[in-house]
Amino acid sequence: MSRTNFQELLDAGCHFGHLKRKWNPKMAPYIFMEKNGIHIIDLHKTAVKIDEATHVLKQIARSGRKILFVATKKQAKDIVSEKIQAIGMPYVTERWAGGMLTNFPTIRKAIKKMNVIDKMSTDGTFDTLSKRERLQVTRQRAKLEKNLGSIADMARLPAAVFVVDIQKESNAVKEANRLNIPVFAMVDTCCDPTPIDYVIPANDDAAKSISLIIDIICKAINEGSEERKSEREKEEAGAASKKEGNKDAANGEAKDYQGKKIRARKNKRD
Repeated sequence: MSRTNFQELLDAGCHFGHLKRKWNPKMAPYIFMEKNGIHIIDLHKTAVKIDEATHVLKQIARSGRKILFVATKKQAKDIVSEKIQAIGMPYVTERWAGGMLTNFPTIRKAIKKMNVIDKMSTDGTFDTLSKRERLQVTRQRAKLEKNLGSIADMARLPAAVFVVDIQKESNAVKEANRLNIPVFAMVDTCCDPTPIDYVIPANDDAAKSISLIIDIICKAINEGSEERKSEREKEEAGAASKKEGNKDAANGEAKDYQGKKIRARKNKRD
């Protein structure tokens, strides 16, 4: 069953592309027509591409791996931060720090630094600093939180990257391509879809369009995470049951052995 339909995409304005003079010819397969100088995206193809992307993203979430969302444009940042935070995935909505993927060990060091500052405030070290030093540390913590706070739990490179507006987030796409990390993206008619592994042709400027597609993606990822959680609970229950069974078997063997000893003693007395 499809996760969306033509009418839902139409109501959200996902079909509006860019001006004809700004188009990228490589997006031609996803363009339905031109109207008043604006390209109209084929929403039937958009629905198919959404289903393809959600199927793969669900499997990634089910495996327990992370998907990094990147959306720093004004229309998308609040939508992404709110919806992605709810499903426990990392996201970047402020600024893409160069080397966030290709120089990940350095990024991890910066996150550790942020954790060290947090520890200072709880163990009393913060109180021993001068007023000026405390101010400097506080500002440093705020800056780190703004740029890296949303990826603080990302202990290793993500299994995939989801991008809103591949032109604005070109550095993120390049870094993911360089590391062979699959890229999922909303791609408008003015963009080159070549570097994207899973293209979702759609309007990446309208908040309603972005919100609808991100919402569909989040539901798929959440389903994968819930299935993983359910499978782990079943495995743990099975392991506990097996352990209890082994314990009962061991107790039974011990009782049999004790019974044999008693019978042997009785026979010896007789």
